[in-house]
Amino acid sequence: MNTSAVLDIGLQSLLIAAKLSAPVLVTALVVGLAISLLQSITQIQEMTLSFVPKAIAVAIALLVSGHWMITEMVGFTHDMMDRIPELLAGSIG
Repeated sequence: MNTSAVLDIGLQSLLIAAKLSAPVLVTALVVGLAISLLQSITQIQEMTLSFVPKAIAVAIALLVSGHWMITEMVGFTHDMMDRIPELLAGSIG
């Protein structure tokens, strides 16, 4: 296993982590921004008003994108498992 293989696996891991976390993080960001704007307009400073809608929106985002996330993760895992013989052959020879 050489340096380029390790860097390639690391890059692929970071990319898949970013792709999988994006729907949840973007949803939380948009809902949080909307609630903060609403709170600043109405001057209501209630903590649960910020937390509960974000939690519900994130749960909905997970329900909508959950199947895609699992499919991506299973595909990535299969790709990594398929690379094991190649990586082991590179370290032996």
